[in-house]
Amino acid sequence: MHATTKFAGNESSVAVTLAVDLAKDVFELAFADAAGRIVERKRLKRGPFAQCLVNRAPLSIVMEACGSAHAWARRFMRLGHSVKLLPAQHVRPYVRRNKTDRADAAGLLEAARCGDIRPVPVKTTGQQGTQGLHRIREHHKAERTAAINLVRGLLREFGAAIPAGADKIRPAVLAALEDGDNDLPEQRR
Repeated sequence: MHATTKFAGNESSVAVTLAVDLAKDVFELAFADAAGRIVERKRLKRGPFAQCLVNRAPLSIVMEACGSAHAWARRFMRLGHSVKLLPAQHVRPYVRRNKTDRADAAGLLEAARCGDIRPVPVKTTGQQGTQGLHRIREHHKAERTAAINLVRGLLREFGAAIPAGADKIRPAVLAALEDGDNDLPEQRR
């Protein structure tokens, strides 16, 4: 998919700002001149999008800060473009019509032009790697807590009270399994 729309009467206008609505497969681009008027729109798949700014004069690129925004921002900055990532929750009020990729791109231009929104700093690969490790750790902690609570709840149904705390679960479960006087059925042992 490769669709381009240039607007009549704007042939002499030079695009200085690009708003990109990022997606998984198809990206909506809106190029604006210095006055903020949209002079060109493109809808590109991932491959053409990755190449569309390679030989272009430096632009001010604005995108919503989302999952892939930091990787695209680093790529565009290496090509000499300046990049601004805006928090999605602050861009949404600038989308005037129904939420579509096209309207989102126009809303990004308007939000960038407003200047009241504090941009999100572009993360380095190291910062993103560290953030990923923290997310994995938090996910494992949540899974561990859920498993502990499940075991405590199942044993509580048979009268075995397990004290709170991850460090107390193992000895208490082993004691409950070895205790022949509780109501714990054999298939749970």
